[in-house]
Amino acid sequence: MSISIQEVVSKKDLKRFIKFPFKLFRECPCWVPPLITGEIQTLRKDRNPAFEYCEARYWLAYKDGEIAGRIAGIINHRADDKWRVRLMRVGWVDFIDDIEVSGSLFATVENWARERGMEGVHGPLGFTDMDNEGLLIEGYDKLPTIANIYNYPYYMDHFERLGYSKAEDWIQYIFNASQPVPEKVQRINQLVLQKYNLKILKFESVREILPRAKEVLEVLNVAFAHLYGFVELTDREIDYYVKQYFSYIKPEFVCFVADAADKIIGFGISVPSLSKAMQKSRGRLFPFGFIHILKALRKNDTIDLYLNGVLPEWQNKGVHALYYTELNKAYIRNNIKIAISNQQLESNVNAIAAWKSYEKELYVRRRCYRKMLNDEQ
Repeated sequence: MSISIQEVVSKKDLKRFIKFPFKLFRECPCWVPPLITGEIQTLRKDRNPAFEYCEARYWLAYKDGEIAGRIAGIINHRADDKWRVRLMRVGWVDFIDDIEVSGSLFATVENWARERGMEGVHGPLGFTDMDNEGLLIEGYDKLPTIANIYNYPYYMDHFERLGYSKAEDWIQYIFNASQPVPEKVQRINQLVLQKYNLKILKFESVREILPRAKEVLEVLNVAFAHLYGFVELTDREIDYYVKQYFSYIKPEFVCFVADAADKIIGFGISVPSLSKAMQKSRGRLFPFGFIHILKALRKNDTIDLYLNGVLPEWQNKGVHALYYTELNKAYIRNNIKIAISNQQLESNVNAIAAWKSYEKELYVRRRCYRKMLNDEQ
């Protein structure tokens, strides 16, 4: 048996890096492939604005001449400065069930981390919180949303055998989307609207949303600032994500909350589930992949709660419930049966508390692992 690690240095190498999971998960009914063009956009230095403050290297593991694993090492300098600890991020981590393969991949990243004076390694994480993050540790039989990672159960064992332990967990819930809005919630919502002179912003078209999209991501920057590993998006990144994500959202599944001065203080964005459509598209928009996506956007009984946030000074004042209620009503009008929450840190008690009045079940759990290099013997 021969294992070798080779760095990704060419466009051809990058293509192999991106396509490896398509082979690894070929027979897995729960894996949702990413768009290949989207992966290229994220991983190329000349296209992703996060490279203004990030460094990254990618490696492939070969076993007996065949690709057997991949890994990315990322240094986010703004994160290191903000959190005052130098932690290298690992992402795009996939490997066959062979500890020598995974061990070789992690050893390569850890060696680079030591060379760069890093104190530890954590992940799976991306360049920013807008990238997929977290290792799946519960819910292997569940179909993930397109904004989340899927991996085989053996990944968890490999991480822990290689010296990684829990840093933080993210959880997602599944809801009956057609359940009526609890009467108690409706009463409280009316009181909140009147007490603080707030208003609900709903939209008829994407054209109406786009002028306020940047403001929404600015709210996200403030609302998420305290969360594990988060780094505020730059102006260039905000423009990048507005173009990337806001073009395909459906207005009826978007709700913003504004104060008396018409300033957005909270928002909820959900999208029809594209998971099955992406499986049919096999990572490509053309020649026919876009057709599956358009069909899923038009007719669907499952919704993904994609992104939400509330300014810190407005948290614990019922703002979360305002936009969840409006979205709940939209789901009922559109015959949506199932809603899957976005990924929330288990320690983010304020966000999780917003769902306490709704019937729900835990859907999946993902974990960020961490290994401090100075703890090694």
